[in-house]
Amino acid sequence: MSASAARITLHGLVERVTYHTEETGYCVLKVIPDGKREPVSLIGKAPRVVAGEQFEAVGQWESTRDYGQQFKADTLKLTRPDSAAGIERYLGSGLIEGIGPAYAKRLLAKFGKRIFEIIENESVKLEDVEGIGRKRRIEIKDSWMKQKSVHNIMLFLHQHGISSSRALRIHKTYGDDALSVLTTNPYRLAQDIHGIGFKTADDIAYQMGIAEYAPERLRAGLLHVLETGASNGHCCLPESQVLQKATDLLQGAGTLLSDQIEALIVASQMERHTLGEQSVLYLPHLRAAEQSIAQNLRALVSSPPDYPPMNLPEVISWAAEKTGKPLAESQQRAVIAALQSRCLIITGGPGVGKTTILHTILTILRSKDIKVVLAAPTGRAAKRLNESTGLEAKTLHRLLEYQGSGTWGRNRARPLTGDLFVVDECSMIDTPLMAQFLAALPEGARLLLVGDADQLPSVGPGMVLYDLIRSGKVPCVHLTEIFRQAATSRIITSAHEINCGQLPELKPSRESDFFFLEAMTPEGISQTIVDLVKRRLPSRYQLDPMKDIQVLTPMNRHSLGTRALNGSLQAAINPPSEMKYEIERFGITFRVGDKVIQTHNNYDKDVFNGDLGHIVSIEAEPLKVYVRFEGDRLVEYEPGELDELQLAYAMTIHKSQGSEFPCVIIPISTQHYVLLERSLIYTAITRAKKLVVLVGDPKALSLAITKQESRKRWTGLAS
Repeated sequence: MSASAARITLHGLVERVTYHTEETGYCVLKVIPDGKREPVSLIGKAPRVVAGEQFEAVGQWESTRDYGQQFKADTLKLTRPDSAAGIERYLGSGLIEGIGPAYAKRLLAKFGKRIFEIIENESVKLEDVEGIGRKRRIEIKDSWMKQKSVHNIMLFLHQHGISSSRALRIHKTYGDDALSVLTTNPYRLAQDIHGIGFKTADDIAYQMGIAEYAPERLRAGLLHVLETGASNGHCCLPESQVLQKATDLLQGAGTLLSDQIEALIVASQMERHTLGEQSVLYLPHLRAAEQSIAQNLRALVSSPPDYPPMNLPEVISWAAEKTGKPLAESQQRAVIAALQSRCLIITGGPGVGKTTILHTILTILRSKDIKVVLAAPTGRAAKRLNESTGLEAKTLHRLLEYQGSGTWGRNRARPLTGDLFVVDECSMIDTPLMAQFLAALPEGARLLLVGDADQLPSVGPGMVLYDLIRSGKVPCVHLTEIFRQAATSRIITSAHEINCGQLPELKPSRESDFFFLEAMTPEGISQTIVDLVKRRLPSRYQLDPMKDIQVLTPMNRHSLGTRALNGSLQAAINPPSEMKYEIERFGITFRVGDKVIQTHNNYDKDVFNGDLGHIVSIEAEPLKVYVRFEGDRLVEYEPGELDELQLAYAMTIHKSQGSEFPCVIIPISTQHYVLLERSLIYTAITRAKKLVVLVGDPKALSLAITKQESRKRWTGLAS
């Protein structure tokens, strides 16, 4: 490659955007310089670029073997077009909803270069153009104002060296106040917007000239430590730990932080309490949630269930005839406990008969005209509960009529309706959700909580089921007997062995449903997994690689994390082709046909953390991605919202909770040592219905079985 040494300034018109990424601003453009007729290639960086814009670029020409001569811009400025050709191209680019190439031509013919002023200040005149009525006119005006605001945010972020990929989300959160928030207190971004952390907000604050030890920075750092703790499952943290982590984060300021903790407590943004002999700090909403759970459960367990009179042996015998499932003695004791308690926990591992017990309880009580309400934390768990009972089951969020932005339709003032509330997969319920649910129970309600306390605790803060059992304050039936049919499954017996700290048999018979394939290097493990998904398991078991096989891994990063495995599996079972549209956003290539997972709750779209779907189409103008989730729900995503999605050929074990898959493959490697522990492996194995294949190092499995790290959460519920 050779390049002219002279830096020159080039002006002209953007004819076409060949490539642009919002993540870095990098773009490849076809431009027509002033005085030229033929387009040339220009490479540069801009927060956003639209065909038809005027450009000013400072840089130099360079010659390349593959692309010929092109202009490499060190700086690139883009402005709204002022030529007729530019305006027509700009309006027809798909940037503004309601205007395509045909309307762009009509609008330019009618209003000429005043068209932008007309849209912004006199939009009613647009209705003078054939085909534009009130609805389209409003759509054009709203889209124009949104684009203008987003462009200003992007420009601001770009000027301050910050990636502009979050601009749409910032605009969606703050609207026209976005620039004001950015300039007055950028630390609000970390608190208010998913995907923007303290570091990004701190970078913006640094660019804005906020002092290193400014009170707002120190307070933001302290709150970030507690928020990070909550995202790691803690409801509180020791005060000494908060001070140390904040000092590390802020690179000093240790002596100033204690005063800021007191200021945050006075401002009701933080609370101090004592756990044992430890002084701990809470985010107020988490402390309030723990107190609310304790208060509501105390009220529930203090009174009898007030069911109609029953001869318990008779009704249990009658239910066995009705369901065709006679109960063992331990199961009968669980049913009796449920019928004699206003609030009861039923816990135990796979194969111990929780489903049979639940079916019996529901059969008896429904015959007594008891109105039963079933719920579970996730859509997949609710679907499984529906399939096992034959009754309607809802997610807790849907049951509680969540409306987004922290607003619930069902609460203490407007309680739920029903007599007995049954919640399955309770190990997944975090502290705030349990508090909201219990607060919405009607007076006189009975409650049955079902779950496996030995699974991983919730993704959100707390370990509610484990703490309730540990407290001894709530009646609990702990099932341990594995029944005959389940005892023939190596999946179930291996899970129980692991849960007891024992290494399962790793060389079962060919007809087993549990296998361990030895592979000692991360590269070998990855290659084996891809081969299993693409070739070996579909051939041997007639499994569909996309629908039936799920890879579950402990972490997102490294060569055996979700990102790397998803890349390898996507290339193997959904490779690129000219017939498949694809889009790259946030470091991920999304392709039509891809299996994807929603990564956090989005109540506006009615999709939730852990929901699985497939990309069914990608539309170019305007750019939209359509995902079909289970239950035949079609959901639309704009490009700036794609950080809510990840590929799901491989997912973390945490994300798999509440789900079941025909076949599960689990990499086991010392690469995962920090996260490897007993509950993690146990949870992964119990996600499989028909087949489990562990791939990796037997020593890593042995290490995992000896560790129980997930129980080390800072919570106050059991105290």
